[in-house]
Amino acid sequence: MSIEVKNISKSYGDQKALDNISFSIQKGEIVGFLGPNGAGKSTLMKILTTYLSADEGTALVNKKDVNSNPKAVQLSIGYLPEHNPLYLDLYVREYLAFNADVYKVPKSRIEEVIQLTALNTESHKKISQLSKGYRQRVGLANALLHNPDVLILDEPTTGLDPNQLLEIRNVIKNAGKDKTVFLSTHIMQEVEAICDRVIIINNGKIVADKKLDHLISEEKEQIIEVEFDYKIEEQAIAKIENLISFKNTHDMTWELVFKTDKDMRSVVFDFANANGLKTLQLNQKNKNLEAIFREITK
Repeated sequence: MSIEVKNISKSYGDQKALDNISFSIQKGEIVGFLGPNGAGKSTLMKILTTYLSADEGTALVNKKDVNSNPKAVQLSIGYLPEHNPLYLDLYVREYLAFNADVYKVPKSRIEEVIQLTALNTESHKKISQLSKGYRQRVGLANALLHNPDVLILDEPTTGLDPNQLLEIRNVIKNAGKDKTVFLSTHIMQEVEAICDRVIIINNGKIVADKKLDHLISEEKEQIIEVEFDYKIEEQAIAKIENLISFKNTHDMTWELVFKTDKDMRSVVFDFANANGLKTLQLNQKNKNLEAIFREITK
């Protein structure tokens, strides 16, 4: 296992940030770590990267204990924290050269990570002159500099525009082919695009830990949006089979929620015919990760 977390707890005064959480991650997995603000995500990442100590439990990175062998853990991790700390007075290449000396990696690696994170056009500038998005790239380049086995990324795409998002997602996905990637984000589309697996934390406890496709496929609720050609009473709508809830969203448009594996569009269409209605619109809106996340953490 690349990461093993066993019964970790951490409190700040009376507030319990992490409450006896456990999980493991294998090499080559890209795992999204999700949760509301204050759920404990950054606390766990700081424990894994040796910046904080847990009150209870153990954490191993590449089979090295974060408490008893912090230096070995630090060498095997590339870390991009949520608030990316950079030396703003240094030039991009100067900053990466400084860190290359710290990690004792060859200077040729600087050009490799600049290419990898698409920093070419900005690498001659001072970091203070860069946009927030490019500063994130510098942080990611630094995290990759020593070619670590494990990448821990806390909100890695903060401040990126849509084009930059796509580029950095590709960098992370490519890195995940031979590394373990553990990333925290609030952008659900990012998780759906990058991650193999999702761990969701709420109030310091893990409330879901599943492969992404399994988490979504297990959700049996199906949402149908239908627009009829004239108004219909609620009593009639309520008679549709497998219907668990419904609401009139606008005039003659209804949102119908079913609990079934069966595609209910044909049932709604047949209902319309049986009641002398025409369907002007009929769309299926299955739940996405964002909707599932809201339900689990509300």
